[in-house]
Amino acid sequence: MSYPLDYDPPKIWKWENENGGAFASINRPVAGSTHDKTLPIGQHPFQLYSQGTPNGIKVTVMFEELLAIGHSDAEYDAWLVSIGKGEQFGSDFVNINPNSKIPALLDYSGAEPKRVFESGAILLYLAEKFNSLLPTQGNRRTEVLNWLFWQMSSTPYLGGGFGHFYVYAPEKIQYAIDRYSMEVKRQLDVLDRELSKKEFISGDEYTIADISIWPWYGRLVLGQQYGAADFLQVNDYHNVLRWAKNLSERPAVMRGERINRKSKIPNQYLLERHSSSDFDALDFGNKRKR
Repeated sequence: MSYPLDYDPPKIWKWENENGGAFASINRPVAGSTHDKTLPIGQHPFQLYSQGTPNGIKVTVMFEELLAIGHSDAEYDAWLVSIGKGEQFGSDFVNINPNSKIPALLDYSGAEPKRVFESGAILLYLAEKFNSLLPTQGNRRTEVLNWLFWQMSSTPYLGGGFGHFYVYAPEKIQYAIDRYSMEVKRQLDVLDRELSKKEFISGDEYTIADISIWPWYGRLVLGQQYGAADFLQVNDYHNVLRWAKNLSERPAVMRGERINRKSKIPNQYLLERHSSSDFDALDFGNKRKR
């Protein structure tokens, strides 16, 4: 579908099914489920329904970090929800997250199942539940929350803005790409200035703020997101690169970013995760997995 160069918006917008773009077949202007689908339930207290996008990676990294710390009761099953197929609009999934976005979590560790949705909310929920990766009080806690919510509010410009128009839109629109490139570079500069003064984004401790930001901005500067490293001149952000590389070498990060993803190359990713032994079949190269 082609678009006019000079678009005069009508008085009332009308939805056209074939509106182009990589996700045209599943995008729609209404909420709710489109089909009945029962989600599987594994043996662990936490049931995660997700895909290995940056938002999904946040949560799998969080679980792997909690297990690495020694929280054996943080064991989880991670089930693939293929958003390209519209599985996030299944009835069971919508009951967990009425917004139909991954990741979505069910916690069966209490008397009744508890739903948690939105990746930032899941990180905060797990950090508080296990008293880990988040200071309990004072300025240090506030600073972590500052950066957690910075990521949640900033990333739509990177993902839905820059990523969409640079990669997924049916046509390359210079104005849109220029506008969002400028904003993403400004955000990278914000991170670079902060990381010039400290090892991690909120100070000298690794926290949920780093876990939240790394899958988006860390992977971006490492050339793992949108294929835009050269276009955005990410080598200019020396402190972000240092931080991103350091986090990428954490064993829990290496495991977490391999979950709920597909690949044509064998032994690279896990479609599902149910046990730490699942990683034994993966090829991590020279990097440690434990």
